[in-house]
Amino acid sequence: MQAIMETAFDVIYLSTVIIIGIMMIKKTGDNKKYKLFGLMALILGVGDAFHLIPRSYALFTTGLEANAAALGMGKLITSITMTIFYVLLYLFWRKRYQITERKWLSNLIYGLAIIRIILCFFPQNDWFNYNASISWGIYRNIPFALMGLIILGLFYNEAKKRDDQFFQFMWLAVTLSFAFYVPVVLWAKTATWIGMLMIPKTLAYVWIVFMGFNSFKNRSEEDLIG
Repeated sequence: MQAIMETAFDVIYLSTVIIIGIMMIKKTGDNKKYKLFGLMALILGVGDAFHLIPRSYALFTTGLEANAAALGMGKLITSITMTIFYVLLYLFWRKRYQITERKWLSNLIYGLAIIRIILCFFPQNDWFNYNASISWGIYRNIPFALMGLIILGLFYNEAKKRDDQFFQFMWLAVTLSFAFYVPVVLWAKTATWIGMLMIPKTLAYVWIVFMGFNSFKNRSEEDLIG
């Protein structure tokens, strides 16, 4: 039953964000802002597919532990693509609110992203071991969490200042995604039911994508922002 329900959820999730991403890229014309958001949604879906598809296969066959190598590779790829996702979300913030200064902020985001990706490649992560190090799961997620904290603060301030109805809750969606993700990193190995928090975490990302898609559909109105 878990395999069927989880796989059905994953198929709906991946199909939704990938289709929205492709649609935004193809139909946005010369609007680089929404091409960027569409690329962001596409990377989210494709990146997560590298982890979720092997996971579904494992659930339907010999189990998660027996497919540790495929799952580990998927987690590694997803860790990198999620880092890129937040870099693109930051760049979208700059374009939407026409931020041309604060280059130090860009350097900070890029720096954290590079540190996160480098940490992901350390052998101590032991990606292909089903019982991989929890400590390194924490280490590699510290710069990732800092990126999220900065970006949610940026969206909160600018959306409030400019009365941006389309992205007024972006900060909340990012906050929820991390609030549900952190317990999984810390305790999913000791209490397997905590892994269920990945469902609301995933829904938070779907919410992020739909905010951008709703803004895209109403772009004649939202272009007044700024």
